Amino acid sequence: MATVSVSASPDGLAVEDGWSAFVAGRYHEGKSEEEFRNYDAAVVPSVAEFYKTNHELQTLEFVLGKEKEYFALTKGKKSIWEAAEFLNTLVDESDPDTDLTQIEHLLQTSEAIRRDGHPRWMILTGFIHDLGKVLCLYGEPQWAVVGDTFPVGCAYSDKVVFPEYFAANPDLQVPEYQTECGIYEARCGLSKVHMSWGHDAYISHVVKDYMPEEALYMLRYHSFYAWHQEGAYEQLLSEHDEAMRPWVRKFNPYDLYSKGLAKPNLAELKSFYEDLIAEFFPDKIDW
Repeated sequence: MATVSVSASPDGLAVEDGWSAFVAGRYHEGKSEEEFRNYDAAVVPSVAEFYKTNHELQTLEFVLGKEKEYFALTKGKKSIWEAAEFLNTLVDESDPDTDLTQIEHLLQTSEAIRRDGHPRWMILTGFIHDLGKVLCLYGEPQWAVVGDTFPVGCAYSDKVVFPEYFAANPDLQVPEYQTECGIYEARCGLSKVHMSWGHDAYISHVVKDYMPEEALYMLRYHSFYAWHQEGAYEQLLSEHDEAMRPWVRKFNPYDLYSKGLAKPNLAELKSFYEDLIAEFFPDKIDW
């Protein structure tokens, strides 16, 4: 397997150092649900370093550039299964709490959804939800691939994790971006809002023509904790966003808390997922 290189932040701190503690804090087998998402900088300082870099560099200009680059879908044609196998070449050295391959984590999430009797499209959503992390294999640094997401182009909410680190973001000096709605109309809807760049935005765009709206919300916003868990950015929401939020909340525990489950048997499950993928997707799609 190839090892993903990780860019250093401008102050010389490796971004992966922050992300590894973030993952360790969010996912840790044997922890109660109440113990997840510990953002005390004194307890896990590398989490703070990860978000320091993320919050400084995720500007509106950066996001617009990445949307233009990746939403063109010029990375070639692959089947969903080929994309999962491609992602499997990513060695996630940042996650000390599991020895699962990338495909096994996807299956662990989707199998938990399947066991609870959810619709087939939701099972498939669990299987594809992290495929956007192929951005790492395209050379993107982890601060531009993982972590909690938030809107850019409007005032930052104090409900975003480590909001104090936005002080170093150049957008803070642009008055137009720092009103409650910023560059957006009130109640414009999240579909018109530019979110910080990452794997959520990429995978939801790749599959937008094939999956139901509920699935696209799960994919696009599952890392937007300030909205779906903290109630921030209400001024931007449409009635449709409000109707979709329960689906995002329904999905979230399967991503967060599935790592303690039994290791899936890929050989036994592969035919089921090949049939499931074929139900929703053509042989190959644009990436």
